Amino acid sequence: MISILLVDDHAVVRSGLMALLNAHPALQVVGEAAEGDEGIAKALQLKPDVVLMDLSMPHGKDGLTATAELKKQLPDTSILVLTMHDDDEYLFRAIHAGASGYILKNAPHEELIAAIQSLALGNAYLYPTATKRLMSEYLDKLKHGENIGTYESLSDREKEILSWIAKGFSNKEIAEHLIISVKTVESHKSNLMEKLGLKTRPELVKFAMKKGLLHFE
Repeated sequence: MISILLVDDHAVVRSGLMALLNAHPALQVVGEAAEGDEGIAKALQLKPDVVLMDLSMPHGKDGLTATAELKKQLPDTSILVLTMHDDDEYLFRAIHAGASGYILKNAPHEELIAAIQSLALGNAYLYPTATKRLMSEYLDKLKHGENIGTYESLSDREKEILSWIAKGFSNKEIAEHLIISVKTVESHKSNLMEKLGLKTRPELVKFAMKKGLLHFE
């Protein structure tokens, strides 16, 4: 039996999910919470196999922050984000925060159940259109001959500067922190972006998110 904790600020949504999941012979909802802090407390108490986590909860702790904190305290618990946000930025932030899966609220019931079962087995899960979109983006870069570099190809200094840039620091601020010249920072930035095949700051931030270089407080 797969034990599940529901964390969503809408009582109607929680009731519907509970009825749906408890009707399945292999699933059991063991608890529910209306916001992040309550979700963490319930998870620590119940230790469910899977936490079904909403992202947008205006009252109390949001889903991303709760996911990050929960993974630190219960690393073996799988978190499946269930959200209305069909957006790559939310997807990458959720994965970075520690989620093992990401699925939309308008997904068919069968897909949700399959995702929960997949996470309970220790696997990851992304909804099909997200997987297709990410693959399409990758293949499009290959098609146009763009250099798809790897993080491992960067020097230690380039990795360090990538992290600072992605967190929003200017070249001058980075130079002052690392006690190097602004010209040196600019040179490292140019080199690392060329190695990674990146052309803009948003692309760099997205790459940093994927590599876990940004941290939630």
